[in-house]
Amino acid sequence: MKDNQTTTHKDNPLRAEKRKKLHELKEAGIDPFPHTFNKTHQAVEIQSKYESLEPGDKDEASEFVVAGRLMTKRNMGKAAFFNIQDETGPLQIYVQIPSLEEEQKKQFKLVDIGDIVGIKGHVFKTRKGEISVWAKEFQILCKTLEPLPEKYHGLTDIELKYRHRHMDLIMNPESREVFKTRSQIIKSIRGFLDDKGFLEVETPVLQPVYGGASAYPFSTHHRALDMKLYMKISPELYLKRLIVGGFEKVYEIGKNFRNEGIDRSHNPEFTMMEYYEAYTDYEYQMQQFEELVCHVVEKVNGSLKVQYLDKEIDFTTPWRRLPVIEGVKEYAGFDPTDMSEEELFKKLKELGSDMEKPSSKGEMIMEAFELKAEEHLWDPTFVIDHPVEISPLTKSHRTQKGLVERFEPFAAGMEIGNAYTELNDPEDQIARLEEQESKRMVDEEAQPMDDDFMHAIDTGMPPTGGVGLGVERLVMILTGQPSIRDIILFPTMKHKKHDH
Repeated sequence: MKDNQTTTHKDNPLRAEKRKKLHELKEAGIDPFPHTFNKTHQAVEIQSKYESLEPGDKDEASEFVVAGRLMTKRNMGKAAFFNIQDETGPLQIYVQIPSLEEEQKKQFKLVDIGDIVGIKGHVFKTRKGEISVWAKEFQILCKTLEPLPEKYHGLTDIELKYRHRHMDLIMNPESREVFKTRSQIIKSIRGFLDDKGFLEVETPVLQPVYGGASAYPFSTHHRALDMKLYMKISPELYLKRLIVGGFEKVYEIGKNFRNEGIDRSHNPEFTMMEYYEAYTDYEYQMQQFEELVCHVVEKVNGSLKVQYLDKEIDFTTPWRRLPVIEGVKEYAGFDPTDMSEEELFKKLKELGSDMEKPSSKGEMIMEAFELKAEEHLWDPTFVIDHPVEISPLTKSHRTQKGLVERFEPFAAGMEIGNAYTELNDPEDQIARLEEQESKRMVDEEAQPMDDDFMHAIDTGMPPTGGVGLGVERLVMILTGQPSIRDIILFPTMKHKKHDH
């Protein structure tokens, strides 16, 4: 197969023609890959500066050096118009070929769509009103081999968009805008927390014991220490150690890794923001979470009302609060409070659950909620007061037995975060982790015992509120993208060999 793939590339007539031109340049003593280029202006700067120039007018006193990828080329005998594209957008270039030096004429003759070029010249506005640069000098900065997709259709194959993101970014300006917005969202989150006095920190990606979430980890082996390590599924247990150590407000924006399935809202590698704040609880953090998300939404969207998948989401506060039990009553149509585990399991099977055998009552209550309630949570909603069995790191509810002080914010039918009044009673905490440890024979996602974390909790952690935000879920909503793969630059894909 390898030989066939190589032959296919060699026989591709477009690549063969481009390679031939590359060799012609080299044989003529022209370097088609210069080490540097003194670019002075971006396309958008020129467009903005000369917006008021009258059609037909020019500024010969100006001199601009621009560079970008050649996207279109229209030869008209001894002259040509072509468009380049830099990071900021397109710019039209006009050149009178006879006016170029001989080496530059050769380069212009051998240039192809997709090549990266540099131009020096002055600005004028065409009679049709398009701001353009009149090229006095022309240079190829990178001779390419791979042809670009056809201009008017761009890169439309979904798998190729994700697999060859570089091509998607070249051909689809809207994709570039999505990732610029993603960067702005993360910057806004960081700015909000910095202004609140939080300290940004980093926790280990490789950990001897994983924890902080119910998830199956990726593992690796450290040769020098001859030990198994796990990639971070959550920074929670390390951030709490910092609260124990005396920092009162800490946060991290970073990658988590969970060895699980891929769908429109899940990728094995994803970005989380988590923060912990001493002397607060989940009530305080619900208000602060609203404040944080509304800050980001207004900063990026300009309004608290967002269009997502042709439907409006209104982030105006206060958000709805929905206890888990009430959600099951409202959307699944039954009250699980006094039901036995057998009755609850039978009800789940009637609802279409694929659960194979009865689990803890709390886990089955959450299964009912997930099956019937989550899809209805379009406008921002805090799902609160979860069963204790599914929340081993959360403080028990101060008034309701069997529940914990936890909230999960939802929007567009997706969970976008998770938060607790953090458990800091060492005897309660070790009992919960021992219970999780006992489940590990049948549930690989149960959390293992972490003795070093327990040492920290034994040392003493003040009352603390902790919050996690799934950055990608918020980015999806604010950029109007239906899939998480549309807002991750390089989503996880099945490996595919390419030979050139």
